[in-house]
Amino acid sequence: MSDRGADVAYLALMLILPVSALMARRLPIGSVMKMVLAWVAIFGVLIVIVGNWGRVAPMLQPIADTLGISDQSVSGSTVRIRMAQDGHFWAAVSVNGVARRMLVDSGATTTALSSATAEAAGLDLSESIMPAVLDTANGPVTAKHATIAKLDIGGIQAIDLPAVVSPAFSDTDVIGMNFLSRLKSWRVEGEMLVLEPKGSDN
Repeated sequence: MSDRGADVAYLALMLILPVSALMARRLPIGSVMKMVLAWVAIFGVLIVIVGNWGRVAPMLQPIADTLGISDQSVSGSTVRIRMAQDGHFWAAVSVNGVARRMLVDSGATTTALSSATAEAAGLDLSESIMPAVLDTANGPVTAKHATIAKLDIGGIQAIDLPAVVSPAFSDTDVIGMNFLSRLKSWRVEGEMLVLEPKGSDN
């Protein structure tokens, strides 16, 4: 079973519990049906959020910042990103104004975008005359070249950043070394990735 299928099965199981509790109370069928529909709506929203977490997470970033529970923080011009439970660093990023959650991967030479992100960000793929052939963990992948007009991580901006785009990347978007190399410095301190832009005195 895929991770998404497991998540859906888990949420379905969680739905059964309140429904069975309502039935055990022997309430009028009309009241039970209203409550059931309300729970179905709640779990439906949760399923959509879980299934599209990569798209939803950046939109929740301002709320997390306000509550002080953000995995990404800005101090002066320095951006700090906390390591996720999967052991990777995921940044809340704006790609041509489109919010995305992107994996920061120093092992990737070039920033890589999914087809969906490239389309949402309005990238022009017609400039890609010769496709790129990339070696990935899943084998060779053919991708198109593109240019991101503006990529922003917590106020750190990269203008006209080269990228590669392929449907083979599925829903995963990656920040590669061509972004990191534009910084004054980047380093890992414990479980925190620290990004400092050029011109920073931090």
